[in-house]
Amino acid sequence: MTDWKIYQGNNEQHDNIRRLPDPPPWRAFRQEKDTDRDDYRGRTYHADPRQIEMVNAALYLRRPLLITGDPGTGKSSLAYAVAWELKLGEVLRWSINSRSTLGEGLYAYDAVARLRDASMAKDQPKQKSDFENPGRYIRLGPLGTALYPTGDEKPRVLLIDEIDKSDIDLPNDLLHVFEEGDYEIPELSRLDEGGSIDVMPWDGRNDDDRVAITGGRVRCSTFPFVILTSNGERELPPAFHRRCIRLHIDSPDRDHLLRVVRAHMDRLNPELVQQMIEDFDERRQTGVMATDQLLNALYLLSRPSSPDAEEREQILQEILRDLGTT
Repeated sequence: MTDWKIYQGNNEQHDNIRRLPDPPPWRAFRQEKDTDRDDYRGRTYHADPRQIEMVNAALYLRRPLLITGDPGTGKSSLAYAVAWELKLGEVLRWSINSRSTLGEGLYAYDAVARLRDASMAKDQPKQKSDFENPGRYIRLGPLGTALYPTGDEKPRVLLIDEIDKSDIDLPNDLLHVFEEGDYEIPELSRLDEGGSIDVMPWDGRNDDDRVAITGGRVRCSTFPFVILTSNGERELPPAFHRRCIRLHIDSPDRDHLLRVVRAHMDRLNPELVQQMIEDFDERRQTGVMATDQLLNALYLLSRPSSPDAEEREQILQEILRDLGTT
């Protein structure tokens, strides 16, 4: 039996899963504070001088930072690095697809749940129900939460991931919000009684996290630090580009790769690291490669029990496969 294999595929049950080692640090899902994945992602990121300049330009100008580059170059991770270093709290992440709309990013109103609760209250009048309070059925989206005034003048960090996957209208719809920094919630603004109503923010966990909205309108006091990422699947409108600070992240050179490896894994055999970086660099000359492919390969090969030479070559061929091929 090969020591490194947990799964044997021999149609026999066993307890080998108990030998499974700790996961790679970037794949640890524990919830303890010291192992928070977002914090880990932020503190292990290595920004180059160009990235530092453009982040600061976006901070000073209160403009979104539009980042382009190949997959796996750290576009999304930069948002976590800024949030961690500047102590700006949890990153509000909005992952875009072809069905994403501006409304989804601002807030969601669960009319069906409210109608259901109203029906239950009618059938069971003695049972307490919150259906008369529309705020109980509204949850701010990541964009809506980022624009909500924090009270301490510190901006929230908003990551709008893969904006190039959106419907053609979404970038234009975002322009007004980026320029004006406010939005309306009609379900609240149409109420005759006015006043403030508490709703749940995107990152809220319980009722104590609810925030008050007055007159159905949210207006930011400090523009959030917004990072938008794009893999270049389609062109974005010139008007959208005009309102953003633009940054292109190139694939890291060998020195940068070495710093990344050391940030994630220490006590590695220097010769193994050098060999793998050289191999990785050669492969990406003729294909699209992501840095985490290098990390994955190094993690497997650095285990006390690792694949033999033949298995190693087969595994490396798959882990270091060109991302541009099927």
